Amino acid sequence: MDPEQLKEQPKENFFTEIIRFTIIALLIVLPIRFFIAQPFIVSGASMDPTFENGEYLIVDQVSYRFNSPHRGDVVIFKYPRDESKYFIKRIIGLPSETIEIRGTSVTIKNKENPDGIALKEPYIDFENKKEDTMSVTLRSDQYFVMGDNREQSSDSRAWGSLSRNLIVGRPFVRLFPFTRISIFPGYYRESVK
Repeated sequence: MDPEQLKEQPKENFFTEIIRFTIIALLIVLPIRFFIAQPFIVSGASMDPTFENGEYLIVDQVSYRFNSPHRGDVVIFKYPRDESKYFIKRIIGLPSETIEIRGTSVTIKNKENPDGIALKEPYIDFENKKEDTMSVTLRSDQYFVMGDNREQSSDSRAWGSLSRNLIVGRPFVRLFPFTRISIFPGYYRESVK
């Protein structure tokens, strides 16, 4: 064998191994990225103080395939008016409920509470000075979502209810900033049934 051929063989094996490794890595990573979990960076102040601008989250895309979202859950979803954009908000109203907003109070009417029950919202850290007045009845596949920072949130009050099929998932891990690392950040379960 020619000595030059011996030198070329390891290069071919090296590049073949890199290509093989890359293909295997993509076959493992891409399905996880598209079907199980994906990164999300919070943009804006609509969820202050629960989520701040620039926070890096990993979104659980699996849970809502087996369970329905609950009141109080923070969800990441495709913006109904432009599905190429993603928003983060908190679920306030569930399918088939009526949500009444008078000033700063939110009342939920459903089968269990036909006269309505006031929503307790401990995740709101400051006074909402917006004087909203509205009443919305949701269809069986719709949710009403709002930002925790009500004064600076474009949410269901502005663009309407959220269809179930637009919900991508929920925050599973907050990875950045390091001082706020947490699992299921923003988790809260409202006791209204």
